[in-house]
Amino acid sequence: MMNIDHLRLFVRLASTYNISQAGQELGLSPAVASAHINKLEEGLGVRLVHRTTRKVSLTPEGNAFLPHAEEVLASVEAARASVGVGEITPTGTLRVTAPASFGRLHLIPALKGFLARYPELTVDFRFSDSIIDMVEGGFDVAIRDAELKDSTLIARKLASDRRIVCAAPNYLAEHGTPNSPADLRAHQCITLAGLETWTFNSPSGEQSLKVQGQFRTDNGDAMRDACVAGLGIAMNSTWSVYRQLQQGKLVQILAAHPMVSNTAIWAVYPSSRLLAPKVRAFIDYFADYYGDPPYWDR
Repeated sequence: MMNIDHLRLFVRLASTYNISQAGQELGLSPAVASAHINKLEEGLGVRLVHRTTRKVSLTPEGNAFLPHAEEVLASVEAARASVGVGEITPTGTLRVTAPASFGRLHLIPALKGFLARYPELTVDFRFSDSIIDMVEGGFDVAIRDAELKDSTLIARKLASDRRIVCAAPNYLAEHGTPNSPADLRAHQCITLAGLETWTFNSPSGEQSLKVQGQFRTDNGDAMRDACVAGLGIAMNSTWSVYRQLQQGKLVQILAAHPMVSNTAIWAVYPSSRLLAPKVRAFIDYFADYYGDPPYWDR
């Protein structure tokens, strides 16, 4: 029968690539940690790690075994939480994938408080604007700024994603301020690749408009910065531009014609995985941290 402590050490080892460090984090000496890994391998009858004098790496069998070991540990944590008195202290490593820009602006500043509240947790963040397969990547939770359609994921809304049209004051001084969505046809519009059609709520119903301009990008930060630099008018999420609005570097236009959008900031996790205490702690903390409405829309 597999020992839970051996599994916990193996999962930690998969992040640190160092038996001594992984053991130290779990209160084990290097010799005991090495013996634990040996016993796990003997019980399974396969080599899980390649050992060198400086570090270790997972074998193909180790890589195949890792998500199952994580699943067992998540199940054990959830089982303990279901029968425990009070809260189980979240422990272990929490692996999170998130969009780069949102993560930098709204996850990193909150982490000091989160880690102070849960000192036995370690976080491993991967920032990418690509949609990463959570199960394949071994992630516990993903932050997504999207309209969710994938039924294999369980999701909790963390915050709204309100989108507005804005421009730099110097651009408007030079080119004038649009009074209706149709006026945008006479302006330089900065577009995000794949989002060239903007849809507005107007008194007569929804109005969609294909906008164009001299600058298009695949990066939300670049779009915001180009807008601040006066290259044109852009549609931005308020979470991305709230500081520039507060500082007067950008101003909202067409406020009487709100944007139509079904997107939100979601925390998602695979339905095959029980909600471990560390995942619940993360989701609850950030939902409370952002608030309703989120702090960038107050």
